[in-house]
Amino acid sequence: MKLADILAHKGYKVHSIGPSAALAEVVQVLVRHNIGSLMVCGEDDCKRMLGIITERDILRACAARRHLETTEAGEVMTTDVVTGSPSDSVEDTMGVMTENRIRHLPVLENDELVGLVSIGDIVKAQHDALTMENHYLKSYLHG
Repeated sequence: MKLADILAHKGYKVHSIGPSAALAEVVQVLVRHNIGSLMVCGEDDCKRMLGIITERDILRACAARRHLETTEAGEVMTTDVVTGSPSDSVEDTMGVMTENRIRHLPVLENDELVGLVSIGDIVKAQHDALTMENHYLKSYLHG
């Protein structure tokens, strides 16, 4: 299974915010959508991302005693973003996410953002594939 398969099932919508948004606004958007990260994009569109801001980035800002109302997303976002491609396999992606200790992976095609997968999406895809394989093996064995 490829990341393209996951995106085809879950959708391509990516929540984003501008770099000048206050962290208080970032928190509100994360809570409103029940998500753990936002892509940080320019004001025109989100085809070209500037970075990603996650719950972990916000916690680091709080630990550094930054004020949520005055600190901008662009000041604390992660800019060295690990990304994937629609043609990447779920197995390889699981390894990349584990190795880099990340829970959200932007998916780029031709340097443009086309989606976002979470570690939960990866685990679900892997679980579904194993469940299906198990079903077929049991059906084969039991005739």
